[in-house]
Amino acid sequence: MFDPASVVLVGATDRSTWSKMAFDNLELLGFRGAVHLVSRSGGMAHGQQTFKSATEIGKPIDVALLMVPIAGLMDALRDIGAAGVRNAVVLAGGFAETGDEGRALQDEMVATARSMGVRLLGPNCLGFINFNGGGACWTGSMRTPPLKGAISIVSQSGAVATVMKHFAHQHGIGLNVVVATGNEAALGLADVVDYLVDDPATRVIAIFAEAVRNTRLFREAAGRALLAGKPIVILKVGRSELTVQAAQSHTGAMVGDDRVFDGVCRQFGLVRVRSIEELMFSAALFDRTGVLAPGGLGVLSASGGMGELAADYAHLEGVAMPPLATATLTQLRAILPPMASPANPLDLTGAVVNNPDLFRLCMEALQSDPAISALVCVFDVPTALNGDWAPFAVGSLEAIGKFRTDGRARFLVVSNTVKTVSDRSREAIDAAGLPYLPSGLDMAVKALRHAIDWSARHRATQAPAPANASSSWNAVSTRSADSVASALPRSERETVEYLKGFGVPVVPQVLAVDEAQAVLAASGMDSAVVLKIASPDIAHKTEAGGVLLGLTGEAAVREGFRRIMTSVASAMPAARLEGVLVSPMRRSGLELFVGVRLDPQWGPAIALGLGGVWIEALADVSLRLLPVSTADVTEMLGELRGARLLKGFRGAAAVDIAALSQVVVDIGRAALGLGPTLDALEVNPLLAADGRIEALDALATYQPSGELSK
Repeated sequence: MFDPASVVLVGATDRSTWSKMAFDNLELLGFRGAVHLVSRSGGMAHGQQTFKSATEIGKPIDVALLMVPIAGLMDALRDIGAAGVRNAVVLAGGFAETGDEGRALQDEMVATARSMGVRLLGPNCLGFINFNGGGACWTGSMRTPPLKGAISIVSQSGAVATVMKHFAHQHGIGLNVVVATGNEAALGLADVVDYLVDDPATRVIAIFAEAVRNTRLFREAAGRALLAGKPIVILKVGRSELTVQAAQSHTGAMVGDDRVFDGVCRQFGLVRVRSIEELMFSAALFDRTGVLAPGGLGVLSASGGMGELAADYAHLEGVAMPPLATATLTQLRAILPPMASPANPLDLTGAVVNNPDLFRLCMEALQSDPAISALVCVFDVPTALNGDWAPFAVGSLEAIGKFRTDGRARFLVVSNTVKTVSDRSREAIDAAGLPYLPSGLDMAVKALRHAIDWSARHRATQAPAPANASSSWNAVSTRSADSVASALPRSERETVEYLKGFGVPVVPQVLAVDEAQAVLAASGMDSAVVLKIASPDIAHKTEAGGVLLGLTGEAAVREGFRRIMTSVASAMPAARLEGVLVSPMRRSGLELFVGVRLDPQWGPAIALGLGGVWIEALADVSLRLLPVSTADVTEMLGELRGARLLKGFRGAAAVDIAALSQVVVDIGRAALGLGPTLDALEVNPLLAADGRIEALDALATYQPSGELSK
């Protein structure tokens, strides 16, 4: 479909702007394959003879662009199917995006296409462009000659795809394939990404997404891309949506759709960005650098002020600008004029105006520094080489162009501010062989931070995680609800005991049904005790007067038992009361929160953050899809804003990260074991103190059915 040797435009007519643009685009791209036109009325279109049906053509056709109204679409599908065409792009709108009636029409169209063996892209889409091969079924305007490259774009919006395409051309960014997926009645975002991961002409994938429908295929493709070292940069809308199903569950509040997607991006190596500018410039930087070696950023410029800005931008983005090695400083002192000071960032001073070769000489010295993995030369390639600065610009371009990287440190020339790339500047860039990024220094450092983080993730990835995630969830989700219903824990007591069976350390607890049992249980504990109501009907015990802390002595325990039973019976008279749980009081330590919730799109997701009251006050959580490994959990802990607390803070003992990570993994395993009816499993708090990790409180809740959204 995306690299055709022959195309048929169905519904071709000089009266249609869509038809004219689709035909002109093939000419502009220099398509060398066969272009056939089909019009039911016959005659000429676009200066070429048309056929009345595809079956009349009598030659192999790779892809059809259907530009016919809904009323004639089914006949057109049957016609191309009978002609042996196996791929089609559908332009027309008025389908599922319009409501139930339109969805019924779309379903009929898909059924017709499948019966004819035709693969569909669309409907309601602009189509695709192959810049390198020249093939296209694209009904939008091209306006500009193609810039060939290795970045492929997938967009669920045709208009946004057009903006991205034009932006790329304005800034000298070459493209490979552009695909707008429209309604995704058959082929969707995940299918196209899956194809591009294996496409040798694509080095970087840039995505604009509104929603991911086939999450299973998408995450499998993302895992393969990370393993292969092929970056995926994604701009996904939806950050402002309210988190879903918060209600009675902390996990519901923390695991909204967009938070889950953030976790997916971190887990599977997707680079998530906030704007079209960041999307395209990040993709362009990835295209120029590939995988970065471990190390930091080195910057040189003809301006001390720009170097200072580079240092500030790097600090804000968390990008290291390491001090230079002694050997590097010695080399630079031998090159630079006396008024220049060797440092990172490096100011070449005004001496570079009379001696542009300072660019090359200093870059050669900087790239030999073992701490530098990315070297940036800040320089504007002018849009027109004329005026008083022309000699300096020409001389500088020649000097920079003579520099040759040794391959370890990746090299970029970055504009001071965002620049367009004119035909004249493009000629100069190509002539000098510059890896030029006209993004401006601020955006370039943002993109470099993405590249550094992604490169580290790629190096750490030995196998694609999605396959494990899918198989494990499938194994659980295919169990019937009836097979696990009888064993599902309903109360806190049952949930804590259930976790214990998966190796999760839990605080001791004894169920007392009367005062005497409570006193006996407390006497066997070597500390003050906690009393909590035991009821399958009460999720939040404190609000019902069902929790008392720090009780010591027989009298206090007896009175506490009576007080809890009386308060809860008054506050919630319909609740079933099993008795009171007696546990030892834990007074110190770091409280953590672990929650699992079934996301309707992505399946079970686990959230990890600071627990107790902090879960509501700070909302400091990290998320991943289940299952997770200990390495995943360690990474999640490092993402928390409160991560410093884990290392020991103001005299507190450091938390055993390895032990904590294993406990969280075991909680995730326990959640998967509850089967497809699980709504949420919460452990809050999970206490880390004195070398001990314990679940102090836990509760599982369930859905009415175990159906998992596809």
